[in-house]
Amino acid sequence: MNLLVKSKAEGRDVVALGEGVLEYVGFSAHRLTVGERLPVKSGDKELCLVLLSGRVSVSGEAPGQGAFSWENIGDRQSVFEDKSPFAVYLPPDSQAQVTALSAVQIAVCAAPGDPGKDLPARLITPEAMKRSVRGKAANTRYVCDILPDSEPAHSLLVVEVRTPSGHSSSYPPHKHDKDDLPHESFLEETYYHQVNPPQGFVFQRVYTDDRSIDQAMAVENNDLVTVPKGYHPVSVPYGYESYYLNVMAGPKRAWQFHNDPKHQWLLDL
Repeated sequence: MNLLVKSKAEGRDVVALGEGVLEYVGFSAHRLTVGERLPVKSGDKELCLVLLSGRVSVSGEAPGQGAFSWENIGDRQSVFEDKSPFAVYLPPDSQAQVTALSAVQIAVCAAPGDPGKDLPARLITPEAMKRSVRGKAANTRYVCDILPDSEPAHSLLVVEVRTPSGHSSSYPPHKHDKDDLPHESFLEETYYHQVNPPQGFVFQRVYTDDRSIDQAMAVENNDLVTVPKGYHPVSVPYGYESYYLNVMAGPKRAWQFHNDPKHQWLLDL
């Protein structure tokens, strides 16, 4: 299984995870021109629409809630701005239409839903998102929790990370592929990457302890990396900065990771 999904340079659909590639996580990214519309239906999934850049209006219907509408949302022109995004949560059996009011990049994150939870569709504003700095020295990166496990959802977890030039990220290498709470949780994951300037690339390795998976990839702008299991560090070459959007989901909505013991010593530096 090739874990790298290459993006398309033109057209509305930038990159997408194939149907059934992962059991829990679904993902697609889209680019829209002014006035273009993107219809979205959740079916038996719950969705998180992340407005990566640009301005949109979102309208639709959700079970037990009826019609909803949020007009003219979005205030960043690039994922590399020091701003949190706007996002929209959609429960199962919802439908929505995204209308672009400018050039737009938007991600559709999906995971199994539970109609019995009766969660409403909701707008997630930048002010509601926790921002933090992780790591130190050349392992520093900047994190924004879009849909963490402290906020209502059935299985989706969504976070974005900016990593400066010459830094590493998701490092020391960690994994979350064992259902062994409270020590470790089982979560599939995708990494949607952007690079600034866009002609650059970053490196990502996905590997397991037994090396049944061991793939090292040169990841270009808008590419998608699939992490069914294993460790998954990222390294950013000098002169370029990295952005990635993580989508995680599994049988239990908890993020508890386990560092690679061979590299645990890095935390003592």
